[in-house]
Amino acid sequence: MNHVTSADGTRIEFTSVGDGPGLVVLPGNNRRARHYERLAAVLSERYRVHVLDRRGRGGSGPQGPAYSIDKEVDDAVAVMTATGADSVFGHSYGGLVGLHLALRQPVRSLVLYEPGADIGGRLDGSFLAEFTRRVESGQRVRPFALFLQRMGLLPFGKAPRFVFTAVSALILADRTEGAEMRAMMPTTPAELGELIRLASDGSRYRAIGSPTLVLAGSKTAPAFLLDICADLADIVPGARCEVLEGLGHNAPDNDAPETVAARIAAELAVHA
Repeated sequence: MNHVTSADGTRIEFTSVGDGPGLVVLPGNNRRARHYERLAAVLSERYRVHVLDRRGRGGSGPQGPAYSIDKEVDDAVAVMTATGADSVFGHSYGGLVGLHLALRQPVRSLVLYEPGADIGGRLDGSFLAEFTRRVESGQRVRPFALFLQRMGLLPFGKAPRFVFTAVSALILADRTEGAEMRAMMPTTPAELGELIRLASDGSRYRAIGSPTLVLAGSKTAPAFLLDICADLADIVPGARCEVLEGLGHNAPDNDAPETVAARIAAELAVHA
């Protein structure tokens, strides 16, 4: 593990692999650097890949009381400055960080997979207070079930709450993945709060001047992430939206990292 010190003094750890032009990878919510090892391994054949453990994960410092998307951008910029990397890949919430990083400074290539941006008010964030209260009280299964249901992250969105509770209990019971997700859950209220706070018509992203590719999976849930992909392609100057057939939201970190990595590599090569 390598590390940098962010603008506010927070320690940010990251892994590095491969040789070549630098690429910074920004993980999604409830994801750590290790979840992108397969993605990084494919990309490392042509690139020097740096994957962050974002705030509140692993050996990185806490989110802190003044947490915001700008803090996440500070962290990514610190890694880019230390490594010389000038391209960025962001997944889910990491994609939202990537968008705001590109608003602050240009990058050689910006690739996003289903970025967690709420454009057009598609996300109902009214559950945030209950979710936060349950997490802060030490609960894990019930708030996770609420999160999955209200975010539309499972294909059976109309099912009763007890179905989501059962699925959540099963996921969180795993000794490795489940334990890690339980440990990271306290980071979710602040991240969800930022996603809700930043909901807009998306016009702010017209100021992005970097080459931008937005990827989405045809089988993703929630389905509005496909609309976000198309919206960003319309808003960001010169941006493109590509839908990858048969993939879902966790393609970069779990289901099809090799496929996503190959598409990222091809895009980076265009802007080398």
